[in-house]
Amino acid sequence: MQQIRIMALGGLDEDGKNMYLVEIDKDIFVVDAGLKYPSETEQLGIEYIIPDFSYLIENKNRIKAIFITHGHDDVMAALPHLLKDIDAPVYASPLTSKILEAEFKKHKIKKFINQIKRKDKIKIGGHLITTFPVMQSIADGFGLSFHTDAGQIIYTSEFIVDYDFMNEAFAMDINTFSSMGENNVLCLMSESVGAKREGYTSPRHRLTGKIEQYFESCENRIIMTLYKQNLYRIIEVLELAARYHKRVFFYDDDHIKLLDYTEKLGYYKVPKNLIVKRSDYKNDMEDVVVIVSGSGNQVFKLMNRIALGEDRIIELWNTDTVIIASPVVPGTEKEASDMENDLYKAEVGVIKINAKEILSMHASIEDLKMMLFMLKPKYYLPVKGEYAYLVANADIATSMGYRPDRIIILDNGQFAAFEDGRLKSTKDQIKLTDTLIDGNDRLDVQGMVLRDRETLSTEGVIILGVFLNFKTKEVIGGPDVQSRGVIYLKDADYIINEIGDILIRTINEAVAENRYDNMKIRMEAKEKIVRYVLKETGKRPMILPAIVEINVEE
Repeated sequence: MQQIRIMALGGLDEDGKNMYLVEIDKDIFVVDAGLKYPSETEQLGIEYIIPDFSYLIENKNRIKAIFITHGHDDVMAALPHLLKDIDAPVYASPLTSKILEAEFKKHKIKKFINQIKRKDKIKIGGHLITTFPVMQSIADGFGLSFHTDAGQIIYTSEFIVDYDFMNEAFAMDINTFSSMGENNVLCLMSESVGAKREGYTSPRHRLTGKIEQYFESCENRIIMTLYKQNLYRIIEVLELAARYHKRVFFYDDDHIKLLDYTEKLGYYKVPKNLIVKRSDYKNDMEDVVVIVSGSGNQVFKLMNRIALGEDRIIELWNTDTVIIASPVVPGTEKEASDMENDLYKAEVGVIKINAKEILSMHASIEDLKMMLFMLKPKYYLPVKGEYAYLVANADIATSMGYRPDRIIILDNGQFAAFEDGRLKSTKDQIKLTDTLIDGNDRLDVQGMVLRDRETLSTEGVIILGVFLNFKTKEVIGGPDVQSRGVIYLKDADYIINEIGDILIRTINEAVAENRYDNMKIRMEAKEKIVRYVLKETGKRPMILPAIVEINVEE
């Protein structure tokens, strides 16, 4: 019988950075490749964080396919970085493919994407994989079932159960789940983000009922913040605007592109003459809805810039109503707070929709129970979410009669190994280190750059230098010592003088003992200065000594 292993490279005990591996014998299937945004304490110039791909790079010849289940950054935005290191077939639905192609273009990656349907059957490397439609906040989302000798490995992706929204590009097929549950499910991997929420997510995920009164009563401009990839919300706003005869202006052209993809694929047709073109938009338009969007903390930063009067397109008026319809997500708390504070200072009307009023489109407790009931898995593996939410998801399975030995909670890098249809071990684990992205460049995965930034931000820096005669190693200039963020110079001249003296003494002693080496002496002086500054100030600043050797004419 086949050897089966399941592992996450990201997405466990964290929000975002979702990436899961299903190994069948020697073949590796990658499911999703996402990013997460850094928390406030991790910020320090880091734009986002992606998984550690080391294991995949080491085993790249075993990778048979990469599946991207939908078009959200937390499941797809790390893919361009992965494809710079490995070449493997990518499978995605039509809308997700369009979004990925635009991302590939930004990263200058030429890659063909195999388009698959939301409900499909494909064979890869002799393995049968089926896709099934799930309802999410973006169209074309699907889950996956890997068929093995021991039964199906099912990954649900994100989902909610909603019987009222009949758009086929979003709709979930309950009948499919019922039939899948009749065909031996070895392991179910189901999301945990909403595992503490009572009841079903639907209808509490709908924005329309919360904001319709403002569309009906506001005669002036409405400005709304939305997450860029929440297509469901965008459609809700467009439908409301059409109903109340308001036009819509999108600040971000990416939203126009997303709607263009959606329309070309036949998923949704934007009402005629509803959208205001950028060339036609004027800041004094009144009966208009302005949608300000972005991913993660970008939307809050952009709206904050508008609130501060620093934007070239939108200037706020005190007659404006600003609806914050992008609830705070982990890693965006400070930016969201700053934005809200500055909006009140701008004296506009502020309507804040929080995450408890409008639920994110993730499975709540009853949704998760329904999935367990229909699929009847032998083992249950909670994924996607912080550890407390993984445990809450496991508790749901326990409440439905699953024994603890049938529920698997893993850490990133930890394997769940199955043999002969049974869980054999979860002992094997690989060490993972997050990869930090600054702009479009990858930082060192060991985090040395980040640690340097933390030191600079909290402890300061001391830069010092001297000039030496290249031949004699005699000090002919300096020392020059500059301190930033460490000590107040007016009261600490003696510290600055001693730091310079330490460098000179270290050089002179090494020359006298015939062991002078530029690099080694800089490191030796650095260690002495660190100890001295710590003793005098209690700080551990970054010390940057420079010894410049120049030729001197005799």
